[in-house]
Amino acid sequence: MLDAPNTDQHPVISALRSELQARGLDAFILPRFDAHQAEYVAPHDERLAHVTGFTGSAGMAIVTQETVALFVDGRYVVQAASQCAGPVFSHHHLFDEPPEVWLASVAQDGWSIGFDAMHLPPAWYDRFADELAESTALLAPVEGNPVDAIWPDQPAPPMGLIEPFPLQFAGKSSNDKIADLVAEMQTRGAAMMIETQPDNIAWLLNIRGSDVAFNPLAHSFVLAECSGDVHWFVADQKLTTDVRDHLQPEVQVHSLNAFLPALTERVQPGQGVMFDPDFSPSATRLVLKKADAKELPVKSPITLAKARKNPTELEGLRNCHIRDGVALTEFCAWLAAEVPARATHNRRVSEHEAEEKVLFYRRAQPGFISESFRTISAAGGNAAMCHYAVNPETSGTISPDGTYLLDSGGQYETGTTDATRSFSFGPHRPEGYDHAYTAVFKAFHALATLRFPPGTQGHHIDAICRRPLWDLGLDYDHGTGHGIGHRLSVHEHPQRIGKPYNPIDLVPGMILSIEPGFYRANAFGIRIENLFEIIQADDGFMEFRNLTWVPIQTDMLLNDKLTTPERGWLSAYHATVLERIGPHLSEVGLAWAKQT
Repeated sequence: MLDAPNTDQHPVISALRSELQARGLDAFILPRFDAHQAEYVAPHDERLAHVTGFTGSAGMAIVTQETVALFVDGRYVVQAASQCAGPVFSHHHLFDEPPEVWLASVAQDGWSIGFDAMHLPPAWYDRFADELAESTALLAPVEGNPVDAIWPDQPAPPMGLIEPFPLQFAGKSSNDKIADLVAEMQTRGAAMMIETQPDNIAWLLNIRGSDVAFNPLAHSFVLAECSGDVHWFVADQKLTTDVRDHLQPEVQVHSLNAFLPALTERVQPGQGVMFDPDFSPSATRLVLKKADAKELPVKSPITLAKARKNPTELEGLRNCHIRDGVALTEFCAWLAAEVPARATHNRRVSEHEAEEKVLFYRRAQPGFISESFRTISAAGGNAAMCHYAVNPETSGTISPDGTYLLDSGGQYETGTTDATRSFSFGPHRPEGYDHAYTAVFKAFHALATLRFPPGTQGHHIDAICRRPLWDLGLDYDHGTGHGIGHRLSVHEHPQRIGKPYNPIDLVPGMILSIEPGFYRANAFGIRIENLFEIIQADDGFMEFRNLTWVPIQTDMLLNDKLTTPERGWLSAYHATVLERIGPHLSEVGLAWAKQT
């Protein structure tokens, strides 16, 4: 179960309201973003959690003197209601009732609405500004974040060491990547480009960091010039001699705090400056406006280049998925044996123990570095919360008469993994579980076997995956697939599969998850997830090539609901699993894999 509502949040909210009042602010926009608009943030940047108690990876609050309006997506509705209970909060869906629409409905004329310009990207700023355009309420960038002012024990900014990422794993030199970037800038008429996304900077410079848990990233900023010079703004404490020696001659290192002053000094009136409107701080655009520069808001070309993996990156990803498949299959075999055996002695396997056991098996694999995100180890109704996280002190137990969901991934020297499996340990399952599990598998199969023409985008094919669930009146309130990095972020832009419009062509070399699911509150959650590489067939059409090699439990499938192609695909998949990972499994792991 989730932690109980944090009743200690009310004094924090009161303190923040007092701070806002002292600054002459009537409201404050509080996103979960840090200065890099990242999904995963360091403890220093957990401002949303500090104020509200909500610990999910996506959300936003708007704090007024009357309420704290909390906005989350479908993954976190149950969690937000549990963690942020009481009349001090109002709850809203991030997409069905966008925060800018809500704010425009409550803002009074003359309101001053504060925001930290380093934590709100230009695209979000424009959404708020457009909705408030007919009122006299004004958006006001703040000097110093007011949350920091009322957070006396705020953790220090992260200072994780940076390490070189060798060419043998990267597959392309930083020098060549910079040359490609400069060529793109020249094509777009840009004298300068602003890059603030840590994974893009890591990829461009062939480095990896350790500022954020599970993500081998370093907090830093880059200004690239069409001359080929790259200015890297990073804390000096993070740099070793090896990293300095690794950097290309055109990369000039500056202190982290020099970023905005350097941009202010270097940008000239009329100069074209590229920036990503979705993933850069509004503070950078404010500098460009003041300098009367030519704004070029475009999706970062580094984001697009990074998404299309080169042959070395692809080979590394294929290799680490073999190792990860071994680890997860050994875990599945352990779980299948331990859950019923331990229950007879009233020593049930806990969710936390299962989470630790997955890590144990991964650590036994060559090249394993860390988890790629906090493992979701969820029994019974806890699995209905898509991003459930175990509290070791209140961990649920896995019952032989119940169900269980594991969503877990690893960071390896040569790549990043992410897979989800749903489990049953006996014939007694919740009503409707088998029908839903069968529909989820059919949805997974429908997309995994899809062929699609060039120019196809993720929102074009999302409904193909959902159709088997829709046929039963079922659905899921999360995306169908996300991109994944090469020993980088487990959620990588720009490619994704989902209902929202996303004008990015799915092209060869991209890696995507396919992960349909179904969730019944307080009863169960089901998800099946593999990673896939997009390839181009001889006729020019695109296909998904599987990367994940972990058996899919068949006990819960209603065989009469499966088509012959679906049964054939599953048999072929399991045969290939045995071929790929069988030689590396223990006797116990191999025996379990053979019986699925």
